[in-house]
Amino acid sequence: MSAHLPLMIWLSPSFPVGAFAYSHGLEWAFEAGDLHDADSLHDWLGALVTHGSLHNDLILFAAAFRAVRAADGAALREVAELALALANSTERRLETVTQGNAFVAAVKASWPCRPIDDLPAAWDGEVAYPVAVAVAAAGHDLPLPACLETYGLAFVANQVSAAVRLGVIGQTDGQKVTAALVPGLHAAAAGAEGATLDDLGGCALRSDIASLRHETQYSRLFRS
Repeated sequence: MSAHLPLMIWLSPSFPVGAFAYSHGLEWAFEAGDLHDADSLHDWLGALVTHGSLHNDLILFAAAFRAVRAADGAALREVAELALALANSTERRLETVTQGNAFVAAVKASWPCRPIDDLPAAWDGEVAYPVAVAVAAAGHDLPLPACLETYGLAFVANQVSAAVRLGVIGQTDGQKVTAALVPGLHAAAAGAEGATLDDLGGCALRSDIASLRHETQYSRLFRS
């Protein structure tokens, strides 16, 4: 089976994890005036790719993937715990664990593999989304580079979809923004493949503030 087929299924909008319900703080950024056109959206998402939450999620994904391949339960537990600790707001944590737990349940029912079944032995808490996808990907012997690139593209695509629904941009500009971010996604995935947990860190502070303030937004479409 082509490696890209399960990845396309797992990370498509139709896979039942509820990704469409989350904006990653983007909704507050739109209301605050930070996002108002294609250029501002490109800059916002580019920061997340290069030194924000996606940068960290890709490193966590790679670390969890390697831990599963090495049958190292202690390493997997460390990654799973750290992934939750890095969710620096209530809404970021809600976003990652709701999708992660839903992904584990869906994969168990439709794409079973031993690492997913054995995950509670290493980590019996809530599962961050990148860790959940990484465990399944390793369990199905998918190639790590393709997994990282596809995961990153799915994140960007979901953010662009949220921006379109909010009215920040139209659909055509959304595709232009996505295409313009592809080189950065390639670079971020390649960097994460060889990274370690010591490489975690970021400085997308405005995005973090947006996530913190979104929960108090008076009227909103998204859960985060």
